[in-house]
Amino acid sequence: MEPLELSFTVACSPERAFAVWATKTSMWWPADHTVSGEDGLTVTIEPRPGGRIYERTRGGVEHDWGEVLAFEPPHRLAYLWHIVGDRSDATEVEITFTGTGDRTTVRIVHRGWERLGTAGPEMRRRNHQGWAGLLDHYRQATLDLG
Repeated sequence: MEPLELSFTVACSPERAFAVWATKTSMWWPADHTVSGEDGLTVTIEPRPGGRIYERTRGGVEHDWGEVLAFEPPHRLAYLWHIVGDRSDATEVEITFTGTGDRTTVRIVHRGWERLGTAGPEMRRRNHQGWAGLLDHYRQATLDLG
């Protein structure tokens, strides 16, 4: 099954684009794209291979979303993604940040749908919609956050 591939440009340096995605995620990730759906939660991407990706609610409840495979600032971040499923059903997301000065191309490749068997096509479709609802928040954050 073909991976989802998305590519777009943001008006900032690769360093800033990577930092906003990987270290300021809580500032732009919408609550309706989380497990709990709660406002005011914290999204953490631990900055190392093997690091956890998770949300923590204000009440301290944690929900695992994934596991970092590569953390290579400012050019590459890769992780297993299982926000609403078991780790054994994780797909893989790879994000690259390339550019110079104040323009960065962000490329997302989301693969591994075949691991999901017959649910793969529907999960791929749902994730395509999910990315579409998420990326405008990220683009705006690259302008607002530093």
